[in-house]
Order: sequence, then structure tokens, then C-alpha cells
Amino acid sequence: MSESEFLEAAEATLAAVERAVDAADTDIEASRAGNVLTLELADGSKVIINSQGPMQQMWVAGKSGAFHYARSGDRWLDTRDGSELFESLSRLISAQAGEAIVMRG
Repeated sequence: MSESEFLEAAEATLAAVERAVDAADTDIEASRAGNVLTLELADGSKVIINSQGPMQQMWVAGKSGAFHYARSGDRWLDTRDGSELFESLSRLISAQAGEAIVMRG
């Protein structure tokens, strides 16, 4: 994937996460600074999602750990277990928030 293709896909993904947070009926605040999207949960804990251009990956960090996602077709897949980004975000945020939250891209 070219750098411009990566940047376009990463931007679309960060925007999709922001839209998913807005659409969810939950108390999560999203704030963005460049390629870093911070989700602050009601308890003050955070989930950080950012694009890593040199690696052409999306990185996610939360209480349960840090995860790297590489583009495969039109999806971002975890480089360790192959799970899809939005499915993983749903699990990570739900566990951290203590309530079921579904993220869709």
C-alpha cells in the first residue's frame, strides 16, 4: 500500500471510530489531535488509537494492553491474533467500561 493510500485508510478509520463513539449510547468522550484519537471513559480511563505511518499500522492501547493492526483488504487485523479492529475495540472498551459497547466501522 502506498503512503497516501495508508494515510487515507487511517484517516477514514479514525473518523469511523469517532462516528461509532458518537452513535453509541454511552458516556465516552472522543478527542482528536492529528493522528491520535483518545477515548475517555466515564471512569476516567482511556483508550488511545493512533495511526503509525512508518509501520502502516493502527495502534490501540487500553488497560488490557497494546495492540497493532495491519491492513488486509478493507479491514484492519491484529498482527498477533488476526482479530478485526472494530470487534477488538468493542471487547476492549466493554471490558474497560464494565458495560457492553458495540463499535462498528
